[in-house]
Amino acid sequence: MSETNELQREERPIEKAEPISAQAFKEGMANLAGAVNIVTTEVNGVRAGFTATAVCSVSDSPATLLVCLNRGSSVYETFKNAPNVAINTLASGQDALSNLFGGKAPMAERFETGNWSTQQTQSPVLTDAAVSFDCQVIHRQSIATHDAFFCEVVAIQTTDNSGALLYYQRGYLNVGSTL
Repeated sequence: MSETNELQREERPIEKAEPISAQAFKEGMANLAGAVNIVTTEVNGVRAGFTATAVCSVSDSPATLLVCLNRGSSVYETFKNAPNVAINTLASGQDALSNLFGGKAPMAERFETGNWSTQQTQSPVLTDAAVSFDCQVIHRQSIATHDAFFCEVVAIQTTDNSGALLYYQRGYLNVGSTL
């Protein structure tokens, strides 16, 4: 490995296979269980949010998460320059809230359901989420059809014994306690 930490490829040619089709990739991803999150922000007094499973930990020092958002999404224009977000990981039994934020409901209607508060960044935090991460967006990267948002966590709120809502095989799985 070079001192610059660049990836080194072996010098032998790789036999090219047919590219993976979008459908094959989607079928494969259906087998990857993921926590269900509602990602929220407030920009110029307007709240916005969407449902996401494309959320993962990047580092614990500083505490950083990654969130992916399709640039074709109806909320993309609001989120593309948002300085802050809250990542609300849903608890067991919050399927309807996930569907609401993942559907076509107007933004104002989305926030009429659930109990919302704020923490340091003023992004909407779901008070009974399994865990909510209040974050500052520190970097954005466009890749293929999506933008990846790197989010430094500035506050955390947890709900004891909340269980978890997962998405697997195109359906919800409630794990642990139900609210």
